[in-house]
Amino acid sequence: MTNARFLQIHTLHAYPAALLNRDDSGLAKRMPYGGAVRTRISSQCLKRHWRVAEDEFALHNIPDVEAAVRSRDIVTRRVIDPLRNGSSPNEEVVNAVEEAFQKGVYGDSGTERSGRQPLLLGLPEVEYLREKAATICTEHPEDVSAAQKAAKDIFNTRSGEGGNFRAMRETTRLPGGLVGALFGRMVTSDPAANIDAAIHVAHAFTVHAEESESDYFSVVDDLQGDEDDPGAAHIGDMELTAGLFYGYVVVDLPGLVSNLEGCDAQEWDGADKSLAGKVIEHLVHLIATVSPGAKLGSTAPYAYADLMLIEAGSRQPRSLANAFRTPTPPQTAQAAGALALYLDKLDSAYGVRETRRLMSLEKFDIPGADRVPLDELANWASNIFRAENGEN
Repeated sequence: MTNARFLQIHTLHAYPAALLNRDDSGLAKRMPYGGAVRTRISSQCLKRHWRVAEDEFALHNIPDVEAAVRSRDIVTRRVIDPLRNGSSPNEEVVNAVEEAFQKGVYGDSGTERSGRQPLLLGLPEVEYLREKAATICTEHPEDVSAAQKAAKDIFNTRSGEGGNFRAMRETTRLPGGLVGALFGRMVTSDPAANIDAAIHVAHAFTVHAEESESDYFSVVDDLQGDEDDPGAAHIGDMELTAGLFYGYVVVDLPGLVSNLEGCDAQEWDGADKSLAGKVIEHLVHLIATVSPGAKLGSTAPYAYADLMLIEAGSRQPRSLANAFRTPTPPQTAQAAGALALYLDKLDSAYGVRETRRLMSLEKFDIPGADRVPLDELANWASNIFRAENGEN
């Protein structure tokens, strides 16, 4: 098989007595599917834990990549505060520059913190903004009006410099940092700065109906004496859930190479794919081994995937979630059997145009998938789309 355009990553993860992802009421997130309510882990939760993971395969351990920061206070803390802490410029000038930059980066409501959405900026973009702000303050140390106009012109697409985010993209390889290249970003103040996600992540859900209970707990006061009122110093409860979760991730290979190398997606095949290959190697390890979770101290919700199936192909991806539309027992063998049966039906109806590899704790039979350990699986996935393609 040659010219793969997509990698599809399917996983089964099992977690006991955990609270992996909470809703606004503190309960586990849920979704109805196939006539049964399932426990759910949001894609945002999954991506964040992969993004901030600290281990051998952490994203920031990949050479030659740029970090990023997501915040509503980037202008305040990373652009303006360094000026105020520096050579004591005119406070009114700094305030005027800050107001223009807040609006330029976060939109018209950016002058109020409550009006800003957390925005992802690559550190090269942050440094670009800081240098521009510093230059304006240096060139107009006492002229508030001139400083304000110069700051506004940076973001004015009709006059002045204009196209600030476009200018930032032209000065760095990864303007939105590695995270922006992988998971995309939206900039309401400048749609041209939007980055389409190259990694598409579905919400994980249990292959069976939800399993939960309310955990009652108490706290003992170590200094409580015999003369004090008996009983616990505090009592409370929290929800605990258990489940076997199906996860699904798609890697858009042209989109990934385009975002990483700055080339057009239509020209991705001729671009350097070495960085994209390293990203995929790390991503496969992170998906398999990094657990999402709240209540880490009281539940230790750490687990590795029982199964990871990766498919490489050129046609539109399709989830295998429908294998679990009818709930299966919460056992990996039965869930893997349901997945294999559904995949076999798809193959019979649509033909087989994907190359597959499987990592699993048990010897499951998945149509057309050779079973390999995780390191080999990650290496295969990282090489499948390179110039040589074919069987790796």
